[in-house]
Amino acid sequence: MRVAHRPRAAARANPALEELVLAYDRVRAQTLALAAPLSIEDCALQSMPDASPVKWHLAHTSWFFETFVLEPALPRFAPYREEFRVLFNSYYVTLGERHPRPERGMLSRPSLDEVLAYRASVDERMHALVARHPERAARLAGTFELGLHHEQQHQELILTDAKHALSRNPLLPAYRAPQARATSIAAASAAPLAWSALPEGVRRIGHEGSGFSFDNERPRHRVFVGAFEIAGRLATNAEYQEFIDDGGYRRPELWLSEGWDVASSQRWKAPLYWIEGEGGWRQFTLEGLRALEPEEPVTHVSYYEADAYARWRGARLPTEAEWETAAAPRAIEGNFLEDGALHPAPAGARAQFYGDCWEWTSSSYAPYPGFRAPAGAVGEYNGKFMVNQYVLRGGSCATPLSHIRASYRNFFPAASRWQFSGIRLARDPS
Repeated sequence: MRVAHRPRAAARANPALEELVLAYDRVRAQTLALAAPLSIEDCALQSMPDASPVKWHLAHTSWFFETFVLEPALPRFAPYREEFRVLFNSYYVTLGERHPRPERGMLSRPSLDEVLAYRASVDERMHALVARHPERAARLAGTFELGLHHEQQHQELILTDAKHALSRNPLLPAYRAPQARATSIAAASAAPLAWSALPEGVRRIGHEGSGFSFDNERPRHRVFVGAFEIAGRLATNAEYQEFIDDGGYRRPELWLSEGWDVASSQRWKAPLYWIEGEGGWRQFTLEGLRALEPEEPVTHVSYYEADAYARWRGARLPTEAEWETAAAPRAIEGNFLEDGALHPAPAGARAQFYGDCWEWTSSSYAPYPGFRAPAGAVGEYNGKFMVNQYVLRGGSCATPLSHIRASYRNFFPAASRWQFSGIRLARDPS
């Protein structure tokens, strides 16, 4: 890009802005790298209403910077194309019309080439903004940083949405060729399940400090947490298969009523991407179909399945306050996007509070006491979804490491299975 190094020189008087520019380049390059293994046809697929085509993700993340940074910063702003205001607006009602989400896969135009040109144009204009008007860019630094974390969310969605789309093809094509796994991950095996006991007390949860957080992580507040025990690692495929073999999907007494109805109507027999054959269970992954590894964490399960499994084990799912109480003192390390595995790994000596799989909690996604959504369209980012969803914690093998923290609150409807979602058990003291 012709102006790639200009904004860094212009921003040196403002180290925080310079760091944002460096992060912008890293994040935008990572998004393109994740899309690179896919064909033009792959990038246009939408396999279900909850997923989006990769081409749409590439465009929407650019629309975000164009709409929330460039437009308010530039007095003579003009959009790349006026139609993109509608096509790539996701859910910001206050900004105007939106193309229906279930019909994003029908957008054969603009082409992938034009979407990539759109991305390049936004990148060039972002760099020019910092180079020519660093003071304006600095005033929008909070939104600039929000855009980076927004794009990292869509990086994970690129992988999960592409995986779901490829799984709908009878050929079960791989996203990429099998990779040599890192020794530290591949050699690990699941440790025997152990429990950590934590005493009752008043805890403080939610984000604190000067680092980035989403609005739904604030304000930090006090909550009483009763004494509880929490599992030292995620539930494994082998452990979940015991649930299946014991008739877990045929025993209504284990299930929430709505979960039983969903599982029955959709004929769930196992986690998403498990395929049973003469040789036993196999699993569809981003590297294609392979044998199910017993000691890997079970993933792609819904809240309903996680809850039923916990009941079967004589346990329960942790609340998000319990999870954060247990996880916050621990180092943020694990199997993330940067590790390149793109698949959960056995725990070994790791507690797996971070990485591998998002962990369902029993907490409904609701505002913290004192929560206030920001003013303007950006206030629609999180707050309006605080209904009929459950909180997940910890990140996954598709989450960028720089994107996660102990207070991060992910959320999905209870029936969702296409994300890398897994199970950590909790229980009350005996």
